[in-house]
Amino acid sequence: MNLDVLIFAAHPDDAELSMGGTIVKFTRAGRKVGVIDLTLGEMSTRGNLESREAETNNATKIMKLALRENLKIPDGNIDISDTNLKKVVATIRTYKPQIIFAPYFNDRHPDHIDASLLVKRAMFKSGLTKFVTKINGKTQQAYRPEKLYYYMQTYTFEPTFIVDISESFKDKMEAIMAYQSQLYNSNSKEPSTFISSKNFIEFIEGRSKFYGFSIGKGYGEPFYCEEAIEYNFNDLLK
Repeated sequence: MNLDVLIFAAHPDDAELSMGGTIVKFTRAGRKVGVIDLTLGEMSTRGNLESREAETNNATKIMKLALRENLKIPDGNIDISDTNLKKVVATIRTYKPQIIFAPYFNDRHPDHIDASLLVKRAMFKSGLTKFVTKINGKTQQAYRPEKLYYYMQTYTFEPTFIVDISESFKDKMEAIMAYQSQLYNSNSKEPSTFISSKNFIEFIEGRSKFYGFSIGKGYGEPFYCEEAIEYNFNDLLK
């Protein structure tokens, strides 16, 4: 199955928190969207592998993804090894997305930075004929997506563009709330984390409002591209 869009995330819930509204816009428009979680999030302070898997499945249904897979790279150790590179390259060559998304390359969480660097390296290697990957013993053909876009996690950046998610914001928040083990719960006996703080959801909502306001909309999600992007001249007066 070829995909239109493929999103790479260090942990389950990263894609929802960062670009859930944009994902829903894609799927509502009939685009085939996949999310690849690099790790199972086994180092997470709260929850366990069973609860995280169930939560991920619920969020996947809410966003109506065509595909969700986990590469099971060790959480906390997303290094640019030959093994990890081949896992990501093989995934890109298998699904041949037009565009891919990855975490921005500067963030408070080292895994997000490592995931960003790994995906960028893999996107380049995926286009090299002499970088060999095999699926079921068959050598894959070289393939490189058209663009790599970065989504915002904790640290901010000056966006290259902002997507209006006003009509999909409710679905974004529903997908985020699927991860109940990770979020604030006054009855929880588990240790507090950055994500489980009482104000974290307000932070997500506030940032979405801020970037929405920046483009004259209700809610928005910011993205960055290292390359120049052509703007359609005919859209200037729309």
